Amino acid sequence: MKGADKFERISELARRRGFFWPSYEIYGGISGFINWGPLGAVMKRKIEDKFRDIFLRRLNFYEIESPIIAPERVFKASGHVDHFKEPLVECLKCRRKFRADHLLQEFADLSSQETDRMSLQEIAGEIEQRNIKCPECNGALSEPKYFLTMFQTTIGPYSESVGYGRPEAAQGIFVEFKRLYEQVRERLPIGFAQIGHALRNEISPRQGPIRLREFTIIDLEFFFDPEKPQCPFLNEVADESLRLVLAENRLKGDGKPVKLTVKEIVAQGLIKVEWHVFFMALAKRLLADLSIPEDKQRFIEKHPWERAHYSTQGFDQEVYLDRWGWVEVAGFNYRTDYDLKGHMMESGVDMRVFKPSEKEIMRVEMQVKPLIESISQTFKDKAPKVVEALQNVDPNALAEALKRHGFYEMNGFRITSEHVEVIQKEFREKGRHFIPHVIEPSFGSDRLTYAALEYAYTIKDDRVILKLPRDIAPIQLAVLPLVSRDGLPEKAKEVYRILIDEGFTVEYDDSGYIGRRYARFDEVGVPLCITVDYQTLKDDTVTIRDRDTWRQVRAEIRGLPWLLHNYFRFKINFDDLGLPI
Repeated sequence: MKGADKFERISELARRRGFFWPSYEIYGGISGFINWGPLGAVMKRKIEDKFRDIFLRRLNFYEIESPIIAPERVFKASGHVDHFKEPLVECLKCRRKFRADHLLQEFADLSSQETDRMSLQEIAGEIEQRNIKCPECNGALSEPKYFLTMFQTTIGPYSESVGYGRPEAAQGIFVEFKRLYEQVRERLPIGFAQIGHALRNEISPRQGPIRLREFTIIDLEFFFDPEKPQCPFLNEVADESLRLVLAENRLKGDGKPVKLTVKEIVAQGLIKVEWHVFFMALAKRLLADLSIPEDKQRFIEKHPWERAHYSTQGFDQEVYLDRWGWVEVAGFNYRTDYDLKGHMMESGVDMRVFKPSEKEIMRVEMQVKPLIESISQTFKDKAPKVVEALQNVDPNALAEALKRHGFYEMNGFRITSEHVEVIQKEFREKGRHFIPHVIEPSFGSDRLTYAALEYAYTIKDDRVILKLPRDIAPIQLAVLPLVSRDGLPEKAKEVYRILIDEGFTVEYDDSGYIGRRYARFDEVGVPLCITVDYQTLKDDTVTIRDRDTWRQVRAEIRGLPWLLHNYFRFKINFDDLGLPI
């Protein structure tokens, strides 16, 4: 593929060798959907397992699994129905649809920082002023409008039972928080993660595995007491340096990263909550473990108009990719109590936790008292619905509306002071109730996997070597007889069976010349090839070949399980596997 860029070369390899390829190709394909093949699926799962090890197992956090479809009320409470929208334009000639802000970024050389602040009217003005046409047929474009990028469905046979495919996995954790909190014996701080498919009805995805309509998301929701935001593990990452592109500097036109240690970031107050920067430091290490260099990673602080609706401070972790430049692979947001509070108001379920203390605390709480007789006289058979709706009303908002306007509009009902009383109630408690705050690290598993492939893709002596880290390589070992005769295949299959029984992922191959087989396994990233040759028949030793250096050592078959287990756990290196040849 001479002249092809790196993405095209990787895509060709990925399709040919079974990492990934576009979905539904026999029907002409459809953008925004890909298949992860036999090798890609294993590699992606191993990257997700690295997340589990670093962010869950070592921190004693938990993983759950919840449905992909949720009822509309969930996404109304979370704010997604109101905010999960993108500007869309349609070609008036060929009827193709495009993200309007992406067209401005691509053809008007505007940055996302500029387009994210634009209203629909401003976007329309820029398109007209710069004479931007349809990139497919050069036709005129329609007026921009907002498009809800969630997949809508109905749950069951009833059209009024609206549901949405989740655009993130987080809400499955928030709606179950009360039960989860009880199951961990009411422990704070605590983290719950979910790894699974998410759906976003992207307008015009054109970036292969980088922008998908169905993808795997890794969401960790970390709940903590806002009065105790300190991270006890901060010293473990205090000297880790992060490359930050600060929002304040971006406003001045300075997009250069500032390299600071975690200790310096906390001391300068650049990040509000210690746990926030702690997770960012762990994420930098995760990407380094995927062989993405430090200078190809950065954390870009988002402006208020760029952040998600639930975020009060956010950083995107970006990596540099050959075709697209800096691409987001993870986001780190301080969600405060936004989500739990929203679900508490929508559902009427108390999402607060109770923290005991030695001193007695007096708490004054506003409460809504429905006046049942008056409500029944006014609303007749609808009275039960009114009473039920009043249970979810904010007492302060109700009192303010009655004071200002003399009425309160609620679900189509007009409530006056004849129908309710807003009363103050005093409570004496040895402790306090509060809604936990949340820090969220969120990763795109597909993007991480592609980034790892791109940084592993290497050319040596006109041959492709996929220099994947040994713990994410989809095939760990290849067992090869030197030739297909003289009892070597039989001996090689014995070695193959020993390694399979030890739990390794192993391929056996006796087809073609040995050099060609080495090249095949280098191309798919197999870290070690084990060759059975004539000397093996004499002394039960084999040759172990390193993928990256092509160096070889010799080791006894009986010692292979111990050596290889330690090698793949990074306890020993290649030179420790045997005697050099």
